Amino acid sequence: MKVLLINGSPRINGNTHFALSEAAHTLEQSGVDTEIISIGTKAVQGCIACNRCDELGRCVFQDELYNTVRDRIATCDGLIIGSPTYYAGPNGSLCALLDRLFYSCGELLQFKPAAAVAVCRRGGASATLDRLNKYFPITQMPIVPSQYWNLAYGLMPGDVSHDDEGLQTMRTLARNMAWMLKLLHRDTVPQHEEGVMTNFIR
Repeated sequence: MKVLLINGSPRINGNTHFALSEAAHTLEQSGVDTEIISIGTKAVQGCIACNRCDELGRCVFQDELYNTVRDRIATCDGLIIGSPTYYAGPNGSLCALLDRLFYSCGELLQFKPAAAVAVCRRGGASATLDRLNKYFPITQMPIVPSQYWNLAYGLMPGDVSHDDEGLQTMRTLARNMAWMLKLLHRDTVPQHEEGVMTNFIR
């Protein structure tokens, strides 16, 4: 079993990475392999609603970040997405990537347990979690709970190491993820009907 953790911060070794690393370490202790991918500092192409992914099975833009994450998603069993809080929301580059990923390859994500993690200095993290958590249920991904909302606090890199409750929340999340992965059997997923879309304007 393997969990992919996406670091949505441009700071490769910042507080978001620190929080995700705490979860990854606990997952490894629970017998689950992990990989952390950071989105980095390069500009990320957003979705242009061309719908070419319906024909291609992947986004028409073949940038390295998208291709790397898509390949890892295809082989992972669970997903944790972490982001810093920018004006009470996730990093825009992260959302640009996630919009393309979830729209173009949702079938690779179905029924895989998922969770979001938010890091902030003081406030806005709950809104960040709310935005990120909306990707999961629409893709039929079970959301993994923890003992509290998946928040960690810190401003300067490394500050999260002093947030004892935040770190414990990451560890609880990881243990719950490992537990859920061991309970689920990917070869027995629910039957579902062909998708139906009803627009408000006909």
